[in-house]
Amino acid sequence: MNANVNLVYVETILKIIGIAYIAEFAAQITKDAGQGAIASKIELGGKIMILAMAIPILTLLIETIVKLIPS
Repeated sequence: MNANVNLVYVETILKIIGIAYIAEFAAQITKDAGQGAIASKIELGGKIMILAMAIPILTLLIETIVKLIPS
């Protein structure tokens, strides 16, 4: 069964999941060490990296939605 999914997007999604787990793990470690401010910066950095990596996927999604709208 072929889903016609570009492997680049699957790879990007897997990288995003990895970044989310690493950022959450690092933030929890720093919170446990009593460094809440650093933990929030790690979380923000992870979110920015995820957003930057997701831009091509979001662009494709928007293009697909625009194609489905009748003109």
